[in-house]
Amino acid sequence: MLPLVALAGLAVGSTAIAPTSAARPDPFSLAGAPTVVTAPVRTVPAAEPITIDWRTLGGLNPTTGAVAPALKALNGQLVRIAGYVVPLDDATQEDAEFLLVPYYGACIHTPPPPPNQMVLVEMSGRQKIRLDLFEAVWLEGKLSIDVVESLYGTAGFQIKGMKVSPYTKK
Repeated sequence: MLPLVALAGLAVGSTAIAPTSAARPDPFSLAGAPTVVTAPVRTVPAAEPITIDWRTLGGLNPTTGAVAPALKALNGQLVRIAGYVVPLDDATQEDAEFLLVPYYGACIHTPPPPPNQMVLVEMSGRQKIRLDLFEAVWLEGKLSIDVVESLYGTAGFQIKGMKVSPYTKK
């Protein structure tokens, strides 16, 4: 049999734990504690994305790199923008990384659109989405004003994509 060890007011043995003194109060007991009334917990809704359009992204001067103040204020913000998906790999139908462009067929033919009309998208958690060239989508994600080279040209922006949904007028 193992010896008993006294630790923090408890006798510890090989098979049981028992208080060493019945006179000591339990420091974790709620007996005698005042009743606390709490307000109902309110959940804070997730931030709504700011809906932008391609005219907003036109605030990046593709020649000088200058950024309009209204566009600069969106850097790092959650945004929502409509556009068309362009896969970076022609052979794949689903991927987590792609380009978003303002009109069907952009990037497929040369020359590519200017950087202020191309967004490199990487879906959060490498979530793959269906890449359909012919269908417009809404993209929600965090916007970064970063010039990035891609297979199809220079993108003036990156978005860490959170949600892609079919385009609707609203």
